[in-house]
Amino acid sequence: MIDLHSHLLPAVDDGSRSVDQSVRVLTAMSRDGLTDVCLTPHLLATRIEAGPPAAHDQAFENLIAQAPSTPRLHRGAEVMLDHPLPRQVATARKVTLAGSRYILVEFPRLVSSEIIGHAVMQVGELGLVPVVAHPERYSCCSPEAVRHWRSLGAKMQVDSTTLLSPQTRGRRARQLVSEGLADILAGDNHGDDRNVATGARFLRAQDGDEQVDQLVVQNPRSILTDVALSPVSPIRIRQSWMRRFKEFLEGGG
Repeated sequence: MIDLHSHLLPAVDDGSRSVDQSVRVLTAMSRDGLTDVCLTPHLLATRIEAGPPAAHDQAFENLIAQAPSTPRLHRGAEVMLDHPLPRQVATARKVTLAGSRYILVEFPRLVSSEIIGHAVMQVGELGLVPVVAHPERYSCCSPEAVRHWRSLGAKMQVDSTTLLSPQTRGRRARQLVSEGLADILAGDNHGDDRNVATGARFLRAQDGDEQVDQLVVQNPRSILTDVALSPVSPIRIRQSWMRRFKEFLEGGG
């Protein structure tokens, strides 16, 4: 499995606070079968120039020196589009996912659908492919809105653990996956136990082996290798998911 959204670059944002903490999380991820993880610290579009701050480069060197051999580490960023993305970001590709044309972007939670639409078009005009992080968090998120964003060239990254949430964002996440509107799953780990494997196990319990392969292996690998993504098949998520979640917890995860 491949996870392209994590905050494990130590001591640079609200994620992992130390190299030791990141190493512990990465070791656990390796045990769960993750082969690749992309480090995506928060960055603001208003403060980005061509690449990440020098402090991020040093944090990466510190982590690489102690990190386990697997999962393999890649670099990127989660860019808050509080301003149009500078053209030099697209040219340099130093904050895109593993240097590809794909860039992980986010918005304030109360953003309008129209603003997301305009933003993803602007990113696309720079020759990049916006991957919208956790669209299920946004109050404007609906299947209709996501279809529109996708028609403008955006891809969708659903948070894996949110699939198990009983809250509104969990319902949105399950709806996007069930209708084939999610392109990848990711953990959005902040130095804690969030893991893309959690959502993968949940979907496998829904007879979604094919979708799991598309969401956590095939499409993330396509991003790393900078090729086009494949459509993800819809999946019927049964209403008994809460009972299955309870069994999942009682079984120790």
